[in-house]
Amino acid sequence: RSALGNKVTLSTLSILVALLIAGQAVTIYFVYQQSGQISKLTKTSQTLQLEALQRKLPASAKPASGMKMGLMSMPMAMRVMPFGPSADKVAMAPASNKTEDQVKHLLLQGDPRKKFPELKYNMMVDNLKALKSTMTAADWKSFESWMHKWLLFETAKNAKPEERKMISAKKG
Repeated sequence: RSALGNKVTLSTLSILVALLIAGQAVTIYFVYQQSGQISKLTKTSQTLQLEALQRKLPASAKPASGMKMGLMSMPMAMRVMPFGPSADKVAMAPASNKTEDQVKHLLLQGDPRKKFPELKYNMMVDNLKALKSTMTAADWKSFESWMHKWLLFETAKNAKPEERKMISAKKG
């Protein structure tokens, strides 16, 4: 009886060990299979975190490359048709993310033949004189009117309460 009992015990232990090894092998197989999905999820979560950080950045800190549109994704109605030698410059995105460059780019999209004077002087007065010499009288009057409205807006925006009282007292 003891020989038969030893054989049964040995067989039972062998079967249990075989089941444990098979279980480990199946576990390793499933973990290996899931590792591809885990790496995809990791990449996706990193991409989403980057996008969330970019959305939190102020507009001035965002890179200019985010503003560029590919020519192929642009609708036909928005594409600029070549008028002359300046058409090459219009199709490209603005040179930088500065407001002046963005506005110049938009104006050139509207009219590619539009010219902008080079203002190369150090003093603003000299630049305004050069600008006046390149503009028609009607355009200059319109520009002066705009400058006056802009100055009023800036004064109202930046004035402190004490300054407002002094300005109104001087006028009175």
